Amino acid sequence: MDLKKIILTILLFGSVIGGSAQVKLEIKDSKKSFGFVKKGEVVKLNYEIQNAGTEPLIINNIEVSCSCTSVEYDKKPVLPGQNTIVTVIFDTKTVYDRQDRVVLVHSNDKKSPHKLRYKGIVLNK
Repeated sequence: MDLKKIILTILLFGSVIGGSAQVKLEIKDSKKSFGFVKKGEVVKLNYEIQNAGTEPLIINNIEVSCSCTSVEYDKKPVLPGQNTIVTVIFDTKTVYDRQDRVVLVHSNDKKSPHKLRYKGIVLNK
């Protein structure tokens, strides 16, 4: 067998071993703006996440950038073709002016983590 055939065989065998089974996290509208709010208001933003893969999606952890942000999400695996909602809760009582924050979604998707971004302006009373 020549070298080209050996390399082609290895590549084809590797793709069969790796299989087509995968997890693929897709976020519909990963960037949101909450506009203008008054200091002290609580902003809730819903992000729709879909498992566009062929294996169950497992959200392992969601990392927030500050104590003013928290998240709510269903901890159950998301089956292929199904959606789930991640709710980001931003409490503005300790912040003001322009805000631009990122939340990281850690999962079993090989491209993890995925970013959720939100921004807006908190008006000082």
